[in-house]
Amino acid sequence: MSTPFPFTAVVGQDDLRLALLLNAVSPAVGGVLVRGEKGTAKSTAVRALSALLPEVDVVPGCRFSCDPGSPDPACPDGPHAPGASGSRPARMVELPVGASEDRLVGALDIERALSEGVKAFEPGLLADAHRGILYVDEVNLLHDHLVDLLLDAAAMGASYVEREGVSVRHASRFLLVGTMNPEEGELRPQLLDRFGLTVEVAASREPDQRVEVVRRRLAYDDDPAGFAARWAGEEAAVRQRVVAARALLPSVRLGDGALRQIAATCAAFEVDGMRADIVMARTATALAAWAGRSDVLAEDVRQAALLALPHRRRRNPFDAPGLDEDKLDETLEEFGGQDPGDDDPDDPGPGGGPGGQPEPGDAPGGDGDTAARPEAGEGGEPRPSGAGEQSPVRAAEPFRAKVLSVPGLGEGAAGRRSRARTEHGRTTGARRPRGALTKLHLAATVRAAAPHQRARGRSGPGLVVRRDDLRQATREGREGNLVLFVVDASGSMAARQRMGAVKGAVLSLLLDAYQRRDKVGLVTFRGSAAEVALPPTSSVDAAAARLESLPTGGRTPLAAGLLRAHEVLRVERLRDPARRALAVVVTDGRATGGPEPVALASRAARLFAAGQVASVVVDCESGPVRLGLAGRLADELGGTAVTLDELRADSIAGLVKDVQRRAA
Repeated sequence: MSTPFPFTAVVGQDDLRLALLLNAVSPAVGGVLVRGEKGTAKSTAVRALSALLPEVDVVPGCRFSCDPGSPDPACPDGPHAPGASGSRPARMVELPVGASEDRLVGALDIERALSEGVKAFEPGLLADAHRGILYVDEVNLLHDHLVDLLLDAAAMGASYVEREGVSVRHASRFLLVGTMNPEEGELRPQLLDRFGLTVEVAASREPDQRVEVVRRRLAYDDDPAGFAARWAGEEAAVRQRVVAARALLPSVRLGDGALRQIAATCAAFEVDGMRADIVMARTATALAAWAGRSDVLAEDVRQAALLALPHRRRRNPFDAPGLDEDKLDETLEEFGGQDPGDDDPDDPGPGGGPGGQPEPGDAPGGDGDTAARPEAGEGGEPRPSGAGEQSPVRAAEPFRAKVLSVPGLGEGAAGRRSRARTEHGRTTGARRPRGALTKLHLAATVRAAAPHQRARGRSGPGLVVRRDDLRQATREGREGNLVLFVVDASGSMAARQRMGAVKGAVLSLLLDAYQRRDKVGLVTFRGSAAEVALPPTSSVDAAAARLESLPTGGRTPLAAGLLRAHEVLRVERLRDPARRALAVVVTDGRATGGPEPVALASRAARLFAAGQVASVVVDCESGPVRLGLAGRLADELGGTAVTLDELRADSIAGLVKDVQRRAA
């Protein structure tokens, strides 16, 4: 086994290291979510943590790591004989993003269960992680069905495996640690709330610190064992401090004054539910124990808030995580008073706040964003002479959009938009398994085996089942799609109120795409050309940011926009052939600029339609006199047209049926 990089050798990242150590002191804190750009030692620090954890007492031979002092009465390897005891190092189990359900929760030998009635169970990663660390790198890319299983295990402290009447249950309590790059997409709110703490990490901009990072990494790569030996003293000191803090933790006093500050802080930042209050209380207690104190001080409450609340105050996917520290200090001062240390609630101590806070987006009124908007349009493409460009317009308030789906039955990545053949969902039929059997169709298996029982010499009540009899259940669920927005940013769309409504509508569809686990892309056209403002990505935040800074003006090269979208979809189909696409063209249907712009746009639309891509045209034409050009464009694309008002969920009943009818 390779020598891990020492935890104490990680340069900087004080908040990351503190959050991990607090969970080592008190696993009840609930884990850590580490957010940040690539190459910032996220995975390195997490993998190094397990070496600092005390050894775990276990029942010898138990595959489920039962505690000898209180073994699980329902352990599949039990019952355990009293008195047997052993120990092993704490485990850190990694959950790969592409892991199967069987690998996570374990698998039953269905053939033996049917023919012999034996619960032959092979434990999964949830069993391996019991009483240790479960680490998920790129947790935001984890499939939804695996997220659901993680949520269930984290909530109940146990994992359940049920297959056709045969069930196994085992304890599964673990420290959940996840890392993610927000540029690749956000987490589901349910999973986000399940992490006790969150930290934002970024590479240092200080040359001296960057030099030290490179120096230590090169030294480790040249001689991992020798490098680890040089840091062995620091590692042992931190390990001893963790053990001492764990011993002190039960005697730490959380007074009424500190509890009032915690409750007031959670109320002031309007976090949902009560989990934030509980996590803050546990974190503040762990901070006091880590500092070697038996009383929780105001500085502990402040630091706990900075670690436990940023990811819980997000009101929608486009809110930046972070806290207004001035508001935090005012709340702590207003409700401080009874506990030791309340005389100076504003002093966070050295390293009191996470690096990079406060977030620019937290400024009241969004003044920072407003100031930056004029610059967004200044670097745009060259404009033809006489074509005026207007500064970006703020999007109107988003609304709940009606579901737009791709017709037919796909086989793409799991999601929540269009119908698809998936591993999860309602059972629609049966087939012979291709490879390992994962979802048994019991009735079909019995029907396949029944005619051969006499020939196989059946003499008892059990059914004689062979491999050829097994049938895999085919299921229908939902898939995520690629939603490509093709947005007209020309002068005909540039009336400020109108463009604000258009951006609000696209923002609403982006919110819907986030909730349905889609990939999104953004193509814009104006002036004399079209550009890919955002290549297909899982980061809906990035699409919203590009939309917000979108300038307008110039002529309407509709054909160029359609051709560029066609090329984007062609390339993406080669990269991910299973993911079906939905093109959302946002325009008033006008085509200007260049020779024969209308005819050229019509030919581009027919080429687009030949690719059999599902499409919806959002008609942005307004006013008492309407030309109906968007409707004609929708007909040429083989799609459907809807107005901005019809995009609202409560006003376009039957839209999906209309899309499917036209595509049939």
